[in-house]
Amino acid sequence: MNRILVTGGAGFIGSHLCERLLAHGHDVLCVDNFYTGNKQNIEGLLDSRNFELLRHDITFPLYVEVDEIYNLACPAAPVHYQFDPVQTTKTSVHGAINMLGLAKRLRARILQASTSEVYGDPEVHPQPEEYWGRVNPIGVRSCYDEGKRCAETLFFDYRRQHRLSIKVARIFNTYGPRMHVNDGRVVSNFIVQALRNEPITLYGDGSQSRSFCYVDDLVAGLERLMATPDDVTGPLNLGNAAEITVRQLADNVITLTGSRSRIEHRPLPEDDPKQRRPDLARAKAALDWAPSTPLEEGLKKTITYFDALLASGQSFPDLSRRTTLR
Repeated sequence: MNRILVTGGAGFIGSHLCERLLAHGHDVLCVDNFYTGNKQNIEGLLDSRNFELLRHDITFPLYVEVDEIYNLACPAAPVHYQFDPVQTTKTSVHGAINMLGLAKRLRARILQASTSEVYGDPEVHPQPEEYWGRVNPIGVRSCYDEGKRCAETLFFDYRRQHRLSIKVARIFNTYGPRMHVNDGRVVSNFIVQALRNEPITLYGDGSQSRSFCYVDDLVAGLERLMATPDDVTGPLNLGNAAEITVRQLADNVITLTGSRSRIEHRPLPEDDPKQRRPDLARAKAALDWAPSTPLEEGLKKTITYFDALLASGQSFPDLSRRTTLR
């Protein structure tokens, strides 16, 4: 049994990771400031004697005793990270410094949840880890893209300078239950709009492609990466190599929900990548891992989740009307 810290543990991916680690017999300390995390995501874990919840912002130092650290804390959806871009950069950079400092003091192994956004709008397809990316450093997405790139730099400098045991995972588009209703991401957007029979907002002509990984497959990959020997540092792409256009995804969601929604085109957002697909050769070789959930199966599970959530009568805040953290 390890005592494991998961920052951002009440978020979409973090809550699934906490659940998996508990199921495998570990003590889990979930840390979240609830900027985008949700207590409902972890309410099923609160009664476990091996689970502890701490409200904390990792841009401030944290003093706890753990064996391993998964650093997932950072707003990930554009509507979240662009709302308070300065705080987004601080979470990626100051948060990484604080978590790396904690790992250094404890000699703990630490995993950074990086992102496919480090590749920007790529000129290489699919994207291998050797590709350095094509990122606009001053665009509206750069608070997230460059923040994550800087965090990767810090992780590898801590390894070179302090011999820290690090792991870096570059997470591609992930979907599943516990996504936020109003997070603006394409899967949740399409499903919620289809269930409400509202127009499905398609940005651009819909020819841009994405590769969608079901959340259970993703967290299994994170856990496997954490368990690798010290010389396996990454970065490793984790995602699904099955590519689909955004228009095809919209059509699939309409079919699976039986929706009456129509397609409504809107301008493509600034710096939105045209293609996104991981090269998974390194992950397969190092982890003996590959995603196993077909897109249709994962979409059905996600649709079931959102259908029940919308039927519950809860109110879902407009994320664009929040105030900044500081």
